[in-house]
Amino acid sequence: METQQNNGFERRELVAQILRDRSDDLLVVTGLGSPTYDVAAAGDDPRNFYLWGAMGSAATIGLGLALARPQARVLVITGDGEMLMALGALATIGVARPSNLAIAVLDNRAYGETGGQASHTAHGVDLVAMARAAGFKETAHCDATDGFDAPRRLLREAPGPVLAACAIRSGENPRVMPARDGHHLRARFREAIGVA
Repeated sequence: METQQNNGFERRELVAQILRDRSDDLLVVTGLGSPTYDVAAAGDDPRNFYLWGAMGSAATIGLGLALARPQARVLVITGDGEMLMALGALATIGVARPSNLAIAVLDNRAYGETGGQASHTAHGVDLVAMARAAGFKETAHCDATDGFDAPRRLLREAPGPVLAACAIRSGENPRVMPARDGHHLRARFREAIGVA
């Protein structure tokens, strides 16, 4: 357990590096809580779809978006707790095989939004192995010893579906709160991708 924490990325820096030099066709779906704050800290953008109160839905929303917008790259940035809540999504994504879908799991091995209790990944559950078994085209465990280039390349460029479980250090960052109005977020996202 300690190895992952010692070699973990600082989460906000990792997210900023993944989103650096963002292309116009990169659409981002965020999981509940810290992934949303991290993406907003990297720069609020109408092409970010922040989920509020929809824990467990980020991967399936990303799947639907990837299927509806095959010309775009869809990046889901979520936590280990949320991904554990939606393990069935991995099977559905594996069957659908969208080549434009990537999932970044920020794995701090804890349920950060409910008090920091150890998540199942702290007890050996391997999300990468599950995604691989579900048929994901490429998967990887990433930590700070890999640097930023490996997860960035996988998540931004590799044919999907792909999943990178990125070890991150525990700790709280200041919350960067994007808009919380679901109607507003949906409307601005739809406008940004050209849907009336």
